[in-house]
Amino acid sequence: MKVTDFDFYLPEELIAQHPLKDRDSSRLMVLDRETGKVSHKVFHDIIDYLNPGDTLVLNNTRVLPARLIGEKAETGGKIEFLLLKRIEGDKWECLAKPGKRAKVGTEFTFGDGKLKGIVREIGEEGNRIVEFIYDGIFETVLDELGQMPLPPYIHERLEDRERYQTVYSKEKGSAAAPTAGLHFTKDLLEKIKEKGVNIAYLTLHVGLGTFRPVKVDTIENHIMHSEYYHLDKEDAKIINDTKENGGRVIAVGTTSTRTLETIGDENGRVKESSGWTDIFIYPGYKFKIVDSLITNFHLPESTLIMLVSALAGKENVMNAYKEAVEEKYRFFSFGDAMFIK
Repeated sequence: MKVTDFDFYLPEELIAQHPLKDRDSSRLMVLDRETGKVSHKVFHDIIDYLNPGDTLVLNNTRVLPARLIGEKAETGGKIEFLLLKRIEGDKWECLAKPGKRAKVGTEFTFGDGKLKGIVREIGEEGNRIVEFIYDGIFETVLDELGQMPLPPYIHERLEDRERYQTVYSKEKGSAAAPTAGLHFTKDLLEKIKEKGVNIAYLTLHVGLGTFRPVKVDTIENHIMHSEYYHLDKEDAKIINDTKENGGRVIAVGTTSTRTLETIGDENGRVKESSGWTDIFIYPGYKFKIVDSLITNFHLPESTLIMLVSALAGKENVMNAYKEAVEEKYRFFSFGDAMFIK
């Protein structure tokens, strides 16, 4: 299957540069994956499509302010590190920009010396392994000095950092937000629970590998980067009980989808589990756990649109995206939502 099969025309003005004032006021496209029929709603209407006994599965990861801007200790040359994942202790895998300054053994300072970083090695694809030196708690220092790692297609400044977090974010560790969850408010989640819909949580710390372009011509040759996940016993039971009782498991976002499909067995069951996943879902994949999906509108030729196409059918998805462009839906992280039922 060719990467170009998942290309589509997207005018730049449809790339959302900022979140809407009210999280749940985004538009919602509802796609029936059996018929391909599309309906146009508002996100808070999602409650009308959820049934008592269904379970929404939310990724409760929290985005780190992972973008650090500092300078070379010796010369003052500017450097930018983007923290991707903790290797061990105070060693992190980072993207460095410009990379030529980040040679092994080079020391950098951030925030007038409150934080120091020493490049210990150069990893795969040129990523740097950086050891950080500081007083106190690393997360506290990072909260003070770091910036939100907004995607490169967002050019406007984010006034409120919490708008790049879900209202249920809890477990710190992501380099990017699980953006489908940005549409939920605490009030909407309460109404959903009052309707008899279950809520289950899992954690997948989103890495930038999810959003990296597919650089091969044939998608089967693409290799995903690994990301850490966790599902506890109580939430696994909620999901299994839903399956046994005939309810739907509705994943909120591609991150929840990939975690559930990593953990799920051939009998459609999950269990308490932690680990690293590099699962790549594209058309032809047989889903074991996920019945429906709430997601945003994704980049052309991305692994995310391939995952959505695996669930809803490529033709259905490409037709829906064409209509989304015609109807001027807002795309990507701060954009509108789609419900695949």
